[in-house]
Amino acid sequence: MTDETRKVLRLSGSDVEHFLQGLVTNDVAGLKDGIVYTALLTAQGKFRFDFFMVPDGSSVLLDVSAEMAPGLAQVLGMYKLRSDVVIEATDLTVARGIGAVPDGAFVDPRHDSLGWRGYSGQTGHDADWDALRVAACIPEGGIELTSDTFILEAGLERIHGVDFKKGCYVGQEVTARMKHKTELRKGLAQVTVAGAAPVGTEIKAGDKVAGTLFTQANGQGIAYLRFDRAKGAMTAGDATVTYDG
Repeated sequence: MTDETRKVLRLSGSDVEHFLQGLVTNDVAGLKDGIVYTALLTAQGKFRFDFFMVPDGSSVLLDVSAEMAPGLAQVLGMYKLRSDVVIEATDLTVARGIGAVPDGAFVDPRHDSLGWRGYSGQTGHDADWDALRVAACIPEGGIELTSDTFILEAGLERIHGVDFKKGCYVGQEVTARMKHKTELRKGLAQVTVAGAAPVGTEIKAGDKVAGTLFTQANGQGIAYLRFDRAKGAMTAGDATVTYDG
């Protein structure tokens, strides 16, 4: 199948890898081995965009949500200043599939269960991608990942989206401080859901707000929780939510 929810940007020019290295959460050097999942943050360390960097000869492709693509291109354009970097939209499509990885495609670096991604006309497969995401607790930009999100609370370290050895990037100081000096008291987690509720429904533990329920599938869901309050049976609208962490 072709994933119509994604767009592909191309970055070319002699400064591309150096330019990206100073901006994104993951190490651009990983492109020598294949696809890299990463994020671009605000200076305050909060989520702005997530995307895949894909090696493409002397260029780098960015596989990003179609809704986020224009904003990402605009922000990258603001950062590039005099760098030798050209940012352009492409007509490339994103194919996704499960099973044997076709020539020219890449295993999704976030989790093995998410199959492969292709950009060279591969034929993809239908799958319940939301169910696969929920089963592996993989957040999605624009759904679980919002402008209020700190990426460590969202689990981006677990899904290979941040490198703590690469050096400076936008929002790095806040992210490093959270990694080394604080214990996370809030974050995304997998929950059990009996019933269903709209994405973004508030989770209540008694009369206290315990979090927010997001994507749901097969009796499970991804929720942002205050771990100190996420005890026992909670409610999200007409659904019952439990957390076993």
